[in-house]
Amino acid sequence: MKHKYQIQGMTCKGCLRTVKNALSDVSGVIDVDIDFENQTANIEMEQHIEIEKFEQAVQEKKSKYHVHPFKSNDIKTRKFPINGMTCNGCRSHVEKIIAEVDGVIDVAVNLDKAEAVIDMKTIISFETFQEALKKDGNTYTIYKAGQRPDAEIEKQKSQPNSNDTGTFYCPMHCEREKTYNKPVDCPVCGMDLVEEQNLSTTNSEQWTCPMHPEIVKDEAGSCPICGMDLVPLEADSSAEEKTYKKLLKKFWIASVFTLPIFLIAMSEMLNNNPLYDIMEQKNWNWIQFVLSIPVVFYATWMFFERAYRSIKTWNLNMFTLIGIGAGVAWLFSVFGMLFPDLFPEQFKTELGAVHVYFEAATVILTLVLLGQLLEARAHSKTNSAVKELLKLAPNKAIKIVDGEEVEVSIDEIELNDILKVKPGDKIPVDGVITEGETTIDESMITGEPIPVNKSQEDKVSSGTINGNQSFLMKAEKVGSDTLLSQIIHMVNDASRSRAPIQNLADRVSGYFVPVVVIISIITFIVWSIWGPEPVYVYAFVNAIAVLIIACPCALGLATPMSVMVGVGKGAQNGVLIKNAEALEKMDKVNTLIVDKTGTITEGKPTVETVGAFNEALSEKEVLQYIVSLNTNSEHPLAEATVKYGKEHNAEILKSEDFSAVTGKGVEATIKDKKVALGNPKMMEYAKADITSKMKDEAKSYQEQGKTVSYLSIDETVVGYVVIGDKIKETSAKAIKALQDKGIDVIMLTGDNHDTAQAVASELNLADFKASMLPEDKLKEVEKLQENGKVVAMAGDGINDAPALAKSDVGIAMGTGTDVAIESAMITLVKGDLHGIVKAKNLSNAVMKNIKQNLFFALIYNTLGVPIAAGVLFPFFGILLSPMIAALAMSFSSVSVIGNALRLRTKNI
Repeated sequence: MKHKYQIQGMTCKGCLRTVKNALSDVSGVIDVDIDFENQTANIEMEQHIEIEKFEQAVQEKKSKYHVHPFKSNDIKTRKFPINGMTCNGCRSHVEKIIAEVDGVIDVAVNLDKAEAVIDMKTIISFETFQEALKKDGNTYTIYKAGQRPDAEIEKQKSQPNSNDTGTFYCPMHCEREKTYNKPVDCPVCGMDLVEEQNLSTTNSEQWTCPMHPEIVKDEAGSCPICGMDLVPLEADSSAEEKTYKKLLKKFWIASVFTLPIFLIAMSEMLNNNPLYDIMEQKNWNWIQFVLSIPVVFYATWMFFERAYRSIKTWNLNMFTLIGIGAGVAWLFSVFGMLFPDLFPEQFKTELGAVHVYFEAATVILTLVLLGQLLEARAHSKTNSAVKELLKLAPNKAIKIVDGEEVEVSIDEIELNDILKVKPGDKIPVDGVITEGETTIDESMITGEPIPVNKSQEDKVSSGTINGNQSFLMKAEKVGSDTLLSQIIHMVNDASRSRAPIQNLADRVSGYFVPVVVIISIITFIVWSIWGPEPVYVYAFVNAIAVLIIACPCALGLATPMSVMVGVGKGAQNGVLIKNAEALEKMDKVNTLIVDKTGTITEGKPTVETVGAFNEALSEKEVLQYIVSLNTNSEHPLAEATVKYGKEHNAEILKSEDFSAVTGKGVEATIKDKKVALGNPKMMEYAKADITSKMKDEAKSYQEQGKTVSYLSIDETVVGYVVIGDKIKETSAKAIKALQDKGIDVIMLTGDNHDTAQAVASELNLADFKASMLPEDKLKEVEKLQENGKVVAMAGDGINDAPALAKSDVGIAMGTGTDVAIESAMITLVKGDLHGIVKAKNLSNAVMKNIKQNLFFALIYNTLGVPIAAGVLFPFFGILLSPMIAALAMSFSSVSVIGNALRLRTKNI
């Protein structure tokens, strides 16, 4: 049976591939056919499959994709803003409430956009939905279409200052790619959200008056109020720096009050305790109680807030265990002081006072706070790569206005502005050199240390550094369109993405906290029955130790920390990773398909000769037709012929009905004649026969690795053009390195067999295929995948896009087209095959690091919880103090982050 569904969220061919793979993986699906233009999917299945299974499948890939029933014309669809949702649990709950409203066919709630898309038989007023949500407890509010929820208004009021980007996310990706505009706690795991580093329009230098701070200007000058010279405005601290300082302040407060509590408690171990000469034990207990109040109710109160919220929402996490463990110890102590007669003798000291655990509670909370402090500092290093990229963004530029040099802010630069770049300056935006020549240090973007020579008409990128000569350039991409901005955006998106291997950690974490609580209860019961005297004291202390030592955060951080550091490391070396899945798949790749032109070769073809087969037509006339045809084409080979024609003063004839035949060539009508230019398949298409003599003449060039294109007029082949494209110096070395890693390298090219053979021989490539059309490349990828190969495809042209999208890992050359880059999972900024070696090394390193982190986290909890429960006591007399457990727990997450940070020093 077949069913048709509406797909929401697809924006490119890469999205199409992702959605198709997700739907195809659903059990029972036979075939999936996606219509990208109409955003629909026809799914053939063995038997009926509920739409919820398809929705779950695409959501696991990315939260922006949704599957809806196919909308016919009689279905009414409306969007309504929703306020009050904080997590996926809220989203599911709202969907359920709205779906139960009479007349609703389907509903999809988008958490990021805070809106509901509702399909209904007839128009239902928003008041009806509002009433349904009110009955559920009035937690969520629905608004009329176009009306802005209070949360959105509040968001506008709380726009971030200075260096803050206003974008925050959970480092454990609890809600996948969901972000917040404030540095709050994650509603799922309770951890501090991390600030996303990004370019901001507020990064220009600003000036203020020391006497009147309300005066802020974009340039130096005098204060309009008092006349004093303005001074540079100091940038606000980043959100993570503010978090660190806040935690540091609380840590010192907690330490100051915890230390005397600890000393008072430890003095009980002394014979003839001197403190008891001053006061009785019960009075010292009251002093411990008073000293513990600032620790519990100020310095570490956030832990109890997070614990309460986790239990209320049933998103159980590390803070659930800390809150229960430390909270029980502190409350037990308070009740012990107030109602000592209610406790059995086992809990009392020789002096008759109930033994209190204020020192355990406060030391545990202070050590956990120390762990959070160290994590905050370590987190700031995980996205250091993005911070370094941000430093490349200049604030000012020199703009040529009416022949004069004017210093302007980066934000004031517009397309086609002429800018001057002086020696040592950072290039302000992406563009092309219009006058002059220089050398440019591009190492910060490509990872290659050798400066690159640039001259007129060469491209330059924002953030790279000019050498020792001035030049003029024309701005072609500004703002968020520059390469630097796109790299930062791509790195941020990839850092927040989830690797499939993280699903293992998520499944374990889902059961972790309840299991630990159960083990803690069992520990108390076992020690109460079989433990030594005082049994209840042993039972109580060990049960708390179990709660405290368990650390689900170490497990949750294992994957995202490695991905974040690895993606940043890749960006510094010119390897842009689209998502974490690409890293995981690249690690498994065993077959690489490469295109020839622009991938193996430099992609800068030059015309070597033009020839005529017909005596009635001179070589000059052949060139004239070729140039006239190619002026309408954007293909690199066409650009080469047009440039050659201009150099030889070829006259450009008027052409009509121009069309490009993908993978073959071009055709048009010139002087009322049907003219075609391209490879032998193009000649077949134009019904023009290539004689054996013509083939022999072309073959001599093709055997040298040259490309020969034929020209036909009115179905007769009349001439040819020979084009050479130099093989990149690094291609042979890169291919050899990949082959040494056990990767089969296959070249697929649209060029003829002889040219392909010449290139393959020079590169020692045993496997290649020539005369490949785009659909042929796609079929070759599918064939290899059917044979169990994990295929990576590297290409730079539009004709490579289908194969890039179909391959397990699509690799686009950064020098190629936007279509190819959008279809790919990995982009190489320099457009060099050596970048694939880097990508392979990076993926190997990241996956190894992730597995190390998962092992450390799992083995830590596997060993730590039983030891805390006391399994070693019968054999070795070893028990784990709750305070030692807290120290171990605090450092477990830090150790995972520390291991991930090792990737920064990895040489790829």
